[in-house]
Amino acid sequence: MSLPDRRFVLLAPLALMACGFAPAYGPRGAARGLQGQIRAADPNDKRGFDLVERLEERLGRPEAPRFDLNYTIVTTADTLGITPENAITRYHLTGFIDWTLISRETGQRTTGGRVQGFTAYSATGSTVAGQSAEEDAAFRLMRILADQIVTRLIATSGGWA
Repeated sequence: MSLPDRRFVLLAPLALMACGFAPAYGPRGAARGLQGQIRAADPNDKRGFDLVERLEERLGRPEAPRFDLNYTIVTTADTLGITPENAITRYHLTGFIDWTLISRETGQRTTGGRVQGFTAYSATGSTVAGQSAEEDAAFRLMRILADQIVTRLIATSGGWA
């Protein structure tokens, strides 16, 4: 690495500080107050449970929540691979979640939106192996979607938190 490149790397943090950049969970970060403040709606199925579990991993378990997070999960499985004998070998699992964050104080919608993602799984092997692969894909999909919700909450928290 040449000398000018090193100076750039050393000066980059100073440039970020000068433009008002602050870590989201830092002392002056907008998302600092989100930990333990958001209560996701009770899940009514395995996918909802996986979603809420991941949200709580990322945002903390709500102790004295200021916000309620309501959500609707929709998933579909489409076939990707078919053998000459018409046997399905691979599925594509897509999903989206419409979510809304409600202030407990005012009862008004604070923020919300839609997140979407996909994953896939193999259907080859035994019935048990196929079912296990499907459950694992659904678990991964809920984690992907939960992470997208958290990212949006963090990114927009400066305007409502």
